[in-house]
Amino acid sequence: MMQGKVIINNPTGLQLRPAGILCKKAMEFESSITYGHKEGTANAKSVLSVLGSCVQCGDEIELICEGADEQQAYEELTRLIREGLGE
Repeated sequence: MMQGKVIINNPTGLQLRPAGILCKKAMEFESSITYGHKEGTANAKSVLSVLGSCVQCGDEIELICEGADEQQAYEELTRLIREGLGE
């Protein structure tokens, strides 16, 4: 299992467009990919789950990747998040 904290730094947080970008990338991996935010967790492969987590700019999430390609998934998703999810 790979896990670590990352700050959402894009201006709109995880709203529809960045949530879609995150989910699309997460679905490329076999591993289970979730993240913790405040008191809940979200499935990073589900747009509805990501939108429901209400992550805003500046919020910290704990990304958790578990499975056969967990290291690659963790590295690529943290890079994508740090680069602003296309914004």
